[in-house]
Amino acid sequence: MIRLTTALALALGLAACSETPVDLSQPAVALGNFKLGHSEVVAPNLQQLLVSRDATAEEWSQVVDEAFEERFRRYTGDQFYHIGVSVEAYSLPPPVVPGKSALAINVTIWQDATQSKLNAKPEPIHVIKVFESRLSKDKAAQMRGLAQEAALLTEKWMREQQAAKGWFGGLPAEEAQAEVAADS
Repeated sequence: MIRLTTALALALGLAACSETPVDLSQPAVALGNFKLGHSEVVAPNLQQLLVSRDATAEEWSQVVDEAFEERFRRYTGDQFYHIGVSVEAYSLPPPVVPGKSALAINVTIWQDATQSKLNAKPEPIHVIKVFESRLSKDKAAQMRGLAQEAALLTEKWMREQQAAKGWFGGLPAEEAQAEVAADS
């Protein structure tokens, strides 16, 4: 039990230390020159997994698009980027049925200025809610929570790409260190 408590406290502490604001009421931390042009969400091959409440492709497209718009419209960079999302699979277990709520999406980022993809292959983002109270949540609340978490995980991935590959005007870590050394 002590190990579990320690591991949970460590995980929550690490999550709190990230630069990506989890709470959307907090000010946005700059994401380079990123400014959302369009977010386009589709669900052409949507799969329902395990024992789950039904949800249509239109419902998923709408709730995921709202979550992405809410998270990424906050950035005021000077170059437009577009986010393409394909909702692939979900699980929305009813309150009394054992199971985990889940959402699987694929994400592609487009740079407007060059009309090109930043990631050649779509990035898979998976959300699995292990600890959640479904007793007080209806289907819409479950879907909204999964979509918001998917948008957050997408932002974290985008920040990783900014640091590693220079997306959104950021420099890879080695180039940034070389630049600092050259200025000294």
